[in-house]
Amino acid sequence: MSRPRRLRRATRTLTILGGVTLAVFGVLALFGSALAPFDAGERAGRPFLEPSRDHLLGTDDIGHDILSELIGGARVSLLIGLAAAAIAVVGGGLLGAVAGYRRGAVDAVLMRTVDYALVVPTIPLLIVLASYLERGMRSQILVVAVLLWAEPARIVRSQVLSLRERTHVLAARTFGAGAPYLIRRHVVPAVAPLLIAQFVRVVSVAILFEVALSFVGLGDPVRRSWGSMIQFATDRGAFLTGAWKWWIVPPGLCVAAVVCSFAFVGLGLEERFDRRLARGAQG
Repeated sequence: MSRPRRLRRATRTLTILGGVTLAVFGVLALFGSALAPFDAGERAGRPFLEPSRDHLLGTDDIGHDILSELIGGARVSLLIGLAAAAIAVVGGGLLGAVAGYRRGAVDAVLMRTVDYALVVPTIPLLIVLASYLERGMRSQILVVAVLLWAEPARIVRSQVLSLRERTHVLAARTFGAGAPYLIRRHVVPAVAPLLIAQFVRVVSVAILFEVALSFVGLGDPVRRSWGSMIQFATDRGAFLTGAWKWWIVPPGLCVAAVVCSFAFVGLGLEERFDRRLARGAQG
């Protein structure tokens, strides 16, 4: 078997694995309240109970069942990641399309803004922006989206610039086709697959940013996410009592599994939709 074929098969396997993993976490996020053994906000036992038949992941310092918190945290972490990625990709995609289609001064201004957004250190800016906003899920989504729009904008802009010079688009423009028709008929079908792949990639980064915000105490104080679980465990003696094994490791593994799964699915989508990657794989 040739090397390109082995690489395609390995990518397909990872994509399937990532899709199955995301499906499992999606079920937990949608039906977590029915699947959790206890109410995540109620005391279910004595503090710092070790894992047992009654509490598979033990309890925290208050007596909350950690497995129930873990299942409930899936909804919050995934919701923040998906919402922030959707705003970043749609907003960045629109700006990139406008820059690529209009060119000239509009393109220059928007692309210089993108350049500045890409070179600014992300984590310090993330913390600074979040510290000035009211703590909550909406603020987390907004801050993460603001930091992730630039890369989709640059990618869409380059695709639209290429589309403008293709023969069928030039012919349509010559025969009097206006911008709305060209965008609907040619730009959107070509850019949509690229945006889907970008969306999947950005979700994984958005979830990591949510964990980072929660870890430094800038997450939602009301809703428990995987990031806030790690933050609470660190602040409340998980390492001193040895509870970190069932209090910090499980949400950390969940974050790693979801981020890797989105990366695997994004890799498969890019190989399928991005023509440059497809040509590289065949070569």
